[in-house]
Order: sequence, then C-alpha cells, then structure tokens
Amino acid sequence: MAACVFCRIVSGDLPSSKVFEDDHVVAFMDIAALTEGHFLVIPRRHVETIYDLDEILAGHLMAVTTRLAKAAKKALKCEGLNLLQANEPIAGQEVPHFHLHVIPRYHGDNFSVKYTPTKAARERLDENAARIRSAL
Repeated sequence: MAACVFCRIVSGDLPSSKVFEDDHVVAFMDIAALTEGHFLVIPRRHVETIYDLDEILAGHLMAVTTRLAKAAKKALKCEGLNLLQANEPIAGQEVPHFHLHVIPRYHGDNFSVKYTPTKAARERLDENAARIRSAL
C-alpha cells in the first residue's frame, strides 16, 4: 500500500532504525518515542488491524515481540515495559497498519497509562462472555 507510512518503511522508501527483520516481521525504533528505546513491531505485509491478522502471523508477531522485549530489558536496563496495541481511530490507532508498541519503562519517565476501572455486575460479565463465545 503506497500511502502507508509503515509499508514505505518496510520497502525502504523511508529511513528507519531497524531492530529486527525476518520474512514476516519488521521492528524499528519509533520516531515519536514515548520513552528511551521505544520501538514498533509490525507485519511486513499490509494488515490494518488485529481483526485482519491470521493466527499464524499473530503468533509470530508475539513470539518476535517477546524475544525483542527480553533483549530490550537486557540492553536498555529498563525497569519495566509496556506493550500497547490499538485498533481503529476510536482506540487511538493513528497509522492504519497493525503495530505493537514496545515501550521500555524507567522510574521518572513521563509516560503513563491511566484508566478508571468500573466494577461490572456478574450478570453483565456473564452476558458479555456468552456473546463473545457465540461469535467464535
């Protein structure tokens, strides 16, 4: 997809600082890093959201991300790590190409994930679980 910035990185039309690449996955440093060492892991082929991923590619993406997270912990001496993945604009997806953010965490960094959980009634939890099961 010629207009996709990540596809242009994969093709070499745009520069990137690559962390890893194989036949199916590319990982590169995020140019708009949230913390020191923040990088992205993406499928080489254009896949817009998690809904478009097949299970084999999804598994490979996660296996590579796990391996890279361990390497980042060792190399960057980070004190923790967040994985962030968003689908569709309502969830904050800015680039319509599936990507996992690997965000190393350090005491005093400026990145935070804040949310206010609400306690759902058991009946509602059971109802939603049943709805999801029926869609499998």
